[in-house]
Amino acid sequence: MIEFGHGTHTGLRRLRNEDTYYADASLGLFLVVDGMGGHRHGEVASATARDGVVAQVSAGQSLVDAIQRVNEALIARSSGLAESRPMGTTIAAVRVVGRSYEAAWVGDSRIYRWDAGLERLSHDHSIVEALVEAGELTEAQARVHPQRSVLTQALGITLPDQLHIGLARGELQPGTRLLLCTDGLTDEVTDERLGEIVSRGDIAAQECVDQLLLQALSGSARDNVTAILLRAAV
Repeated sequence: MIEFGHGTHTGLRRLRNEDTYYADASLGLFLVVDGMGGHRHGEVASATARDGVVAQVSAGQSLVDAIQRVNEALIARSSGLAESRPMGTTIAAVRVVGRSYEAAWVGDSRIYRWDAGLERLSHDHSIVEALVEAGELTEAQARVHPQRSVLTQALGITLPDQLHIGLARGELQPGTRLLLCTDGLTDEVTDERLGEIVSRGDIAAQECVDQLLLQALSGSARDNVTAILLRAAV
């Protein structure tokens, strides 16, 4: 019922890839995570979040509960480190059961839905997103703002009682697409261009993802780039 494509790339400026992802149609679980913290901490944070959510959902936990538990585990792991460098990550995840889906996110990794056009389901947990919502910045200004990467929420950094997990639910109609991606893609490719690529029905979902990554790499590709595209059968 669901066709999907997936991919990740280090980008053109970074030496290592702190993004990771998971895609499993049998479990109905799809997620992208973007680690932060420098050195190897970003890689550890993203892998820990990925594996933790997969394990929790496989054990029967809800997507939200799984993300909450991963946040607590990351904070506990960071507190045991000798150095004070934070170890955090964003997450954008989708769980599909039948024709229903649940989307959850923390940070600025995004989830888009395409039917007749592209719409963003997620809302960045970032300073610039708050300024856009307050009417103090336009979307165009936000894309080049010097604080565009400053997050207000992140797993492993935000305390459990202050964590706000974004949540959206819906039904997959025939031909519906869901795109999950890290900010390495959305910083390089406009929503308009994303929509043009995601809407293509003449190529496979994997080829769409390949096109998305190539589009990001044709720019500056300053960050790691990761994307998963789900496409409901027509």
